[in-house]
Amino acid sequence: MPGREDLPSTLRRSPEKAQRTWEKTHDSAVETYGEGERSHRTAFAAVKHEFEKVGDHWEPKGRKGPSDQQAAGGGPERRAPTAGGVDANATKDHLMSVARKLDVPGRSGMTKPELVTAIEKANDRATRKARGD
Repeated sequence: MPGREDLPSTLRRSPEKAQRTWEKTHDSAVETYGEGERSHRTAFAAVKHEFEKVGDHWEPKGRKGPSDQQAAGGGPERRAPTAGGVDANATKDHLMSVARKLDVPGRSGMTKPELVTAIEKANDRATRKARGD
């Protein structure tokens, strides 16, 4: 299965359900679109509907649904910025909890959009560290 071979490292450190979601969606997308970026984007979109990125891995969200503006709009023609796996549609309390888990400095005075950006940066740092970059 190509999906297992292409599984990103953040998903390798994630729950089995997140891995299966990626693999099944990726493999289906490869049949439809061919191998490449579009298949990967499609697989990540499916993962983001049930999981959010926390540090160097993905964790189940409290609810299913789009995690950011791009996921809500969808479609290849409609490109909006993504939140890099952060559930930008979550409540501020939830984002504060994730920021606390990631030890984001200055989180108590941040707005919701600032929390999303700070969590995204903390996730990127954790992923780089886990990969040894």
